[in-house]
Amino acid sequence: MNASFQTPLALVGRILLALLFLPAGLSKISGFSGTVGYIGSAGLPLPEVAAALAIVVEVGGALALIAGFGTRFAALALAAFTLVATFAFHAFWAVPAEQAMVQQLMFFKNIAVVGGLLTLAALGAGKLSLDARRAAA
Repeated sequence: MNASFQTPLALVGRILLALLFLPAGLSKISGFSGTVGYIGSAGLPLPEVAAALAIVVEVGGALALIAGFGTRFAALALAAFTLVATFAFHAFWAVPAEQAMVQQLMFFKNIAVVGGLLTLAALGAGKLSLDARRAAA
């Protein structure tokens, strides 16, 4: 690929990944009690703490990806969060047959997102980022 595409593609990729997490985190703020109930229904401990942590990771991580600030750490945090959420809420092997296909799709979509986040953690934010500005200073 032409190297001149790397800079804008890295920015667009970060923004697209962030667009998955930012609205999800913001909706957890406005629907906090529903989020707590959903987490509790999955049998996870301390649903209030888990909901607050999810908001911090999703909103904070998404904003960090957009700005390209602490990108590697943010990508790793989002990847870990996504893995936990995937196994907790999309266990397609443990649901009734009529739900299995949708849950399997969600499971593997999330696994692919984790792959993108790990790639971002490995390669960094690119030139159009606060990380690159700090490194150049």
